[in-house]
Amino acid sequence: MTDAASPPAGPIYLDDLAVGQETYFGSCQVSRDEVIAFAERYDPQPFHLSDEAAAKTHFGRLAASGWHTCAMTMGVIARHVVATGQAGLGSPGIDELRWLKPVYPGDTLHVSATIVEVRPSRSKPEIGSFRSGTVVTNQDGVPVLTFTSIVLMRRRPAGEQREA
Repeated sequence: MTDAASPPAGPIYLDDLAVGQETYFGSCQVSRDEVIAFAERYDPQPFHLSDEAAAKTHFGRLAASGWHTCAMTMGVIARHVVATGQAGLGSPGIDELRWLKPVYPGDTLHVSATIVEVRPSRSKPEIGSFRSGTVVTNQDGVPVLTFTSIVLMRRRPAGEQREA
């Protein structure tokens, strides 16, 4: 398992990945102010903006937008990718996005993923893609978000060895 606190040496290329490889990307705190600010701008539904309105719903209290949960998750993943020097080239999308449980101010989100496919490109030998099952859990270990990501990544340049 790769840990966000101890990144591997040197850039990580597609060739360094294997099916079954697990990565813990890190965690983030969910703040009340950020939940409201995100909702005001991007998802202004009452249960994301007001304790009183949320109390009248199945949420029971102010809940983060699912899209905010996705954005926080992306922040955790992107910081890890930059810190580890991954040779990523972006993503053509995600599959099977599911919001499983509400996320509340005060929660701590933990982000991890398991690689389910690694595929060199047939038409562009310098790149390829991988798919991974991403799971976001709260501080109690309860999954709150899952999705399958598809990531484009450079392959190791010819003649370059992986740093130890």
